[in-house]
Amino acid sequence: MLYKFYETQRSLMEPFTELAQSAAKVYGNPLSMFGQHPLAQRISAGYDLLHRLGKDYEKPEFGLRVVDVDGVEVAVHERIEVKKPFCELRRFKRFTDDVTTLSKLKGQPAVLIVAPLSGHYATLLRDTVKTMLRDHKVYITDWTNARLVPTSEGNFSLDDYINYVQEFIRHVQNRYGNCHVMSVCQPTVPVLAAVSLMASRGELTPLSMVMMGGPIDARLSPTAVNNLAMNKSIEWFEHNVIHRVPTRFPGAGRKVYPGFLQHSGFVAMNPSNHARSHYDYFKDLVKGDDAGAEAHRKFYDEYNAVLDMDASYYLDTIKVVFQEFNLVNGSWDVKGVDGKVERVRPGDIHNTALLSIEGELDDISGSGQTAAVHTICTGVDKKDQRHIEVKGAGHYGIFAGRRWREVVYPQVKAFILAYQPKPVAATPVVVASAPAPVLTNPEPEQPAPAPAFVLPEAPTTAEIELHTELAEPTKTATKAASKVRPAAQLTAPAAVSKAAESQAAVRVAEAAKPARKRPTQRHE
Repeated sequence: MLYKFYETQRSLMEPFTELAQSAAKVYGNPLSMFGQHPLAQRISAGYDLLHRLGKDYEKPEFGLRVVDVDGVEVAVHERIEVKKPFCELRRFKRFTDDVTTLSKLKGQPAVLIVAPLSGHYATLLRDTVKTMLRDHKVYITDWTNARLVPTSEGNFSLDDYINYVQEFIRHVQNRYGNCHVMSVCQPTVPVLAAVSLMASRGELTPLSMVMMGGPIDARLSPTAVNNLAMNKSIEWFEHNVIHRVPTRFPGAGRKVYPGFLQHSGFVAMNPSNHARSHYDYFKDLVKGDDAGAEAHRKFYDEYNAVLDMDASYYLDTIKVVFQEFNLVNGSWDVKGVDGKVERVRPGDIHNTALLSIEGELDDISGSGQTAAVHTICTGVDKKDQRHIEVKGAGHYGIFAGRRWREVVYPQVKAFILAYQPKPVAATPVVVASAPAPVLTNPEPEQPAPAPAFVLPEAPTTAEIELHTELAEPTKTATKAASKVRPAAQLTAPAAVSKAAESQAAVRVAEAAKPARKRPTQRHE
């Protein structure tokens, strides 16, 4: 009922939010009659803020069209490589006409970024993707809003999440031989489980794993988020935060944890900060600070866009990660796509390097929670493990913003590059020119081939091998040749027909033409 009530309320408010937007434009236009009012700027700012507080925020796009690679502007094409009911694997393919840059792009590591499924869309990692594109081939998981998935597709559980991740890793491995995996926040746990299962089966595992701000061991330095998940029973969550999708959406009837509840929880963690931010936005509009106002819009267009999560996945996460701590306790069993149940054993990982990253001021994943991965991955050599704590960084600061670009990314780039196999230099192949053809006349009754010649405009730097087909003797010529005495056959070959001469000349002219160049490969 709560979901239906929320949607009804939002539908009733929608006309007023649109009216507020129109009023903001009218009062903000100095050429309009209302724009001449002494308080027009303040009235326009108030209506604009009212519109943004009441509007519905749709899923944003990544919007990455170009990226700078060592001073060269490279075009980016976003496309879907694998489409699943609850997720799409997106690739950001880069294109350039610069030969040197193109050669550099082709040799760069392939990285799969596993985005969190915790309320926000994968576009929350836009800055992460844009920065990584400078030096990597980038793939990302783009999770689907559960209310848009028909119930005919079935439920989506934490086990399904892990199976998706394994499939995506294999997809990238099949293309490039192997890859690196980066997980941000929530997916650190299922990504570690996915790689552990692959290692236990003897499959090829990623070259490295980068784990950023995730609850590997939520018992350490618990935050407000952890406390809520740990202090309430599964039954409480099932009865209080799980609701069915209203009929106006494709996934009508599906049980979900609604995105608007998750968003309310995010805001409730720091209400004063959000109130101050909105007031600053109002003041920026009044004084005409367009840059400050636009920065506010970009942040909240992303922050306010939330998605629903399937109830099975949400409840599984609460139980496995925050209540029973199955991963660190070694008691986590996962059901594969074949129906087989397997135990998650992080100690089976041997050939994957490990980098963990935490923010000093992270209020979502507490200190030590991500670093705990080094304790349970006992099979990874110590020299292949590293931990970074980013001073002064909160949760979002380790994967977005100035600290991410200037402090974290250079270390992530160096770590991935250290475990990327060096490309094998191609050995040039020298092709010897074919020997000149020897023209013979083995069959007396065959006409002699036309003499080879080179046109004046033909290239002189390489030999041209000419193959001319001998014209088939006509019946009359064959009959006449049979009547000639053997001595005459040995001394005088048959005359070349005009058709044979013409055909040989055409073939010589075609061979003398410069070879057509193949178009240059312009993508990575």
